[in-house]
Amino acid sequence: MTARTTAETRLPGDPTPRQYVRRAIRVDHAGEYGAKRIYEGQLAVLGRTKYGPMIEHMKAQEQVHLDTFSRLIGERRVRPTALLPVWHVAGFALGAATALLGHRGAMACTVAVEEAIDEHYRAQEEELGEDEAELKAHIEKFRAEELEHRDIGLENEAEQAPAYRLLSAAIKAGCKVAIRLSERI
Repeated sequence: MTARTTAETRLPGDPTPRQYVRRAIRVDHAGEYGAKRIYEGQLAVLGRTKYGPMIEHMKAQEQVHLDTFSRLIGERRVRPTALLPVWHVAGFALGAATALLGHRGAMACTVAVEEAIDEHYRAQEEELGEDEAELKAHIEKFRAEELEHRDIGLENEAEQAPAYRLLSAAIKAGCKVAIRLSERI
């Protein structure tokens, strides 16, 4: 049995394996940056409440993820997304705005973002081959931590947030747009 290689199921016109990996690193760096900013926005509103330490814990994990992708950006000479200034503002604003709805709003945001990231990371895991074992291992580990964040949100009444389904759908849609834009720009 031969080992799988990255993007081996690609079709004509699809990114090459090298292009795929560069896009993956670029978008994952942007996503972890945005996630860190979301938690910073939540902390600005809820940091002095009983939810502050829990949000700080999730932010600290996102910082480790961001540091890893920042290192990979340098090592692999990947151009970061030009949209980082947008994600800087948008991430903080999303975190703060949902936290202004109360802890349930913040947790609803966390659940929606982490579910979108889970789907994104799962697709990357399927596409990465043995030739990218280190990158795949990082993504698997980070995906497990993102699912931990989702579970924390659910345990802290995310589904009781005002207009939960609508809020969740809007945030997930925004995440998917951000992912597509960050892969390319």
